[in-house]
Amino acid sequence: MTVRPAWAGRNFLLLTGATVISNLGSSGAQIATAFAVLAAHGSATDVGLVAAARTLPLVLFLLIGGAVADRLPRHRVMVAANVLNCASQGLFALLVLTGQPPLWQMAALAALGGTGQAFFAPASEGMVLASVSGEHSGRAFAVFRMGMNGANIGGAALGGALVAAVGPGWVLAIDSAAFALAAALRAFLDAGGVAERAPGGGMLRDLRDGWREVASRTWLWAIVLQFSLVNAMIVAAESVYGPLVAKEQLGGARPWGLAMAAFGVGTVGGALLMTRYKPRRILLTGTLCVFPLALPSAALAVPLPAAGLTAVMFGTGIAVEVFSVAWMMALHQEIPEEKFSRVSSYDWFGSLVGVPVASALAGPVQDLIGRTAALWGCSALIALLTAAVLCVRDVRALTRRDRAPARDPHRPEGAAAHEAPGHQGDDAPRPTQAPPPVSRG
Repeated sequence: MTVRPAWAGRNFLLLTGATVISNLGSSGAQIATAFAVLAAHGSATDVGLVAAARTLPLVLFLLIGGAVADRLPRHRVMVAANVLNCASQGLFALLVLTGQPPLWQMAALAALGGTGQAFFAPASEGMVLASVSGEHSGRAFAVFRMGMNGANIGGAALGGALVAAVGPGWVLAIDSAAFALAAALRAFLDAGGVAERAPGGGMLRDLRDGWREVASRTWLWAIVLQFSLVNAMIVAAESVYGPLVAKEQLGGARPWGLAMAAFGVGTVGGALLMTRYKPRRILLTGTLCVFPLALPSAALAVPLPAAGLTAVMFGTGIAVEVFSVAWMMALHQEIPEEKFSRVSSYDWFGSLVGVPVASALAGPVQDLIGRTAALWGCSALIALLTAAVLCVRDVRALTRRDRAPARDPHRPEGAAAHEAPGHQGDDAPRPTQAPPPVSRG
């Protein structure tokens, strides 16, 4: 009697297992890092600076990471990135356990972690969907994200308890060990079934090729542009304004924590839904599910009572996950495998580039127009951007194909789409993935 579906091969199981392990550690480490800064007599601003120190190299090196992942074996890039994260977190843990490290040391180690993530993320997404056949890609990615999101929820809960029980240093040490174990699992990935990619003509040429892949597809750059602003609004609303609303009007950190946990549970429910649901109009379905992302900001602007906010966050989590899986299905179907990581890196870059700006401007905007107006503005902008993306014909027309036909990657997108079986004149777009603040782990 088999305990796993036939499509879930050795590589898929190794990738999913390694992701669950590393995310369990990383979710707790995010909490531990903040408390390590505070334990060293740091301020809230210092906590933000350490978080920014991780984000900045992540943004700076993402495009290079995507180009590297398309030039080298992706599993080796993933292992190297995990080793770097293991070393940085291990040293961070050692410094915290043996004293109170200065802020610059904690920021430098956080920056090393962000650098590792910049190389890991594009390579990872290229490997996950290369581990299953096209007709199973949607279900496989849904299962993968269900494990990832479940690990995020469990890791955050366990990490918070361990920080209180044994201190942040040991939680950082556990994260280092988790990265080591994940690297060991990924080292056993079999790359024999992945087609070899011919070396390109240099890093800059590879980056230009990746940009051409994005710029030549209206649906792709439109959604990446959309999420560069949508994610910024989400971060401003939920990372800056949300805790303030919770503290002043909802009863403190407890109801806010429950609402965020409900979002995480919703993402698991959305992934479970997508193991069964296979929408035909991939991007139309996914984009319609972006509209609910405007609801948390509106709920905070009212504000809804804690129970209402929790319900809104749960529903938003489901919607986010439907978008994420639909987006990845389209990407897997439409982007040439040998350029997958470069396109993925542009998507990550677009999704993250507005986040530091939004974090920095959220306070001044609140001072200028008031928190309620700022929250309603976040909600309105998300809805308007999503409505604008629905005006793009390729977004509405992309149709799922269980088996993608052989395709000349240099052929214009419209020609390939019109020739696809069952399209009957529909143009085919493609997606990239779930945006970091709402769907990446």
